Amino acid sequence: MDRLLTVQQVAEALGTGVRFPRRLIEERRITFVKVGRHVRIPESAVEAYVTAHTVEPVVLRPANLRRAA
Repeated sequence: MDRLLTVQQVAEALGTGVRFPRRLIEERRITFVKVGRHVRIPESAVEAYVTAHTVEPVVLRPANLRRAA
């Protein structure tokens, strides 16, 4: 079973304030679990969110290999 994180723990893991994960929950952009009135986010959902929103760097060719037009 996945570890369930609080909104505060998710914010700390992402390096943001608590408003950001709360907005993700409100907009249904991340998987969450309601336990009574408490909201918990599975650790795998945080990892999946980070993976899906990771942008790979652009590899530029060195300037000396470019040809003049």
